[in-house]
Amino acid sequence: MTTPYDVIVPAGGAARRLGGVDKPGLTVGETTLLDRVLAACTGARTTVVVGPARPTAGPGVRWTREQPPGGGPVAAVAAGLDLVTADTVLLLAADLPFLDRRTVDRLVAALDRAGPHVDAAVLVDAGGRDQPLAAAYRTAPLRAALTALGDPAGQPLRRLVGGLSGLRVADTDNVAYDCDTWEDLERAREREKS
Repeated sequence: MTTPYDVIVPAGGAARRLGGVDKPGLTVGETTLLDRVLAACTGARTTVVVGPARPTAGPGVRWTREQPPGGGPVAAVAAGLDLVTADTVLLLAADLPFLDRRTVDRLVAALDRAGPHVDAAVLVDAGGRDQPLAAAYRTAPLRAALTALGDPAGQPLRRLVGGLSGLRVADTDNVAYDCDTWEDLERAREREKS
C-alpha cells in the first residue's frame, strides 16, 4: 500500500520569461499544463493548487492563494501547507507536461523506503539538477523549515528546502522537463506529437 500523501502545486507565478502569460493555462496537446500535472496526482488524498482558481482543473482540487498574491514559491508552499494533513507532501511545479503517476508514486515510495531520517526525495533531471518542485517531502520537517525561515514572501525555494536531508531520485522517464520559455513550450509540443 502506498503511503498517503497530499500535493501542493504552486500555480500563481508571474511567468516573466513568457511575458507574463498564464503559464499553467498553456496547452501541450489538447491539455493545459496544470491539468497534465493534476492528472499525475490522482493518488493524492488532497491536491492543493496555489493560484487563481480555474474552471479547467480536475475534480477534488482545493484552491488557495499565496500571500501576497505573486509572493513566490515559498509563499505558495506556506499557503498550501495550511490545507495539508498527510505526513508526506509532494511539491509539483504547474509546468511539467510529462509528469506522470508512475513518477509521483516513485517519489513517495523512495521517501517511504528511506526511513524517517530522510526529509525529501527529489527528482534529478537528465542534466543532474535537483528539481525541488518535483519532489516528495515529509510534512513536519518542511513546516519546521518554513517556520525557521520567517516571512515566506519573496524567498527562494532553495532557501526553504536546502537544509532538509534528502535523497536524489533519477528521472529515468525524462518527466522533469518544464516549460519556462516559449522555446521550452514548443519543444514540449513537438515531443507530444512524436
